[in-house]
Amino acid sequence: MNTHTRKETEATNTQGVPEKRVETVDYKSSPGQGQEMRRVVVIHQSNHHDNSTTSGGILAGAAASVASTLEFAKDVISGK
Repeated sequence: MNTHTRKETEATNTQGVPEKRVETVDYKSSPGQGQEMRRVVVIHQSNHHDNSTTSGGILAGAAASVASTLEFAKDVISGK
């Protein structure tokens, strides 16, 4: 991986969960096609949620992660 294409930030999301965002580049190729490059964001979240051992806690954490990812994608697209 080219280190110039990777950016890491650590913060706490709106639900108070610590997370690390890694902006990087994904390379993909298909038979008969050239190599395709696209920017991607990977979010790592801690599993220390309240009530994380129940399905409700797990689903709440997953929903928070999706909401956070969508908000970040919106900011990236709009250039913020």
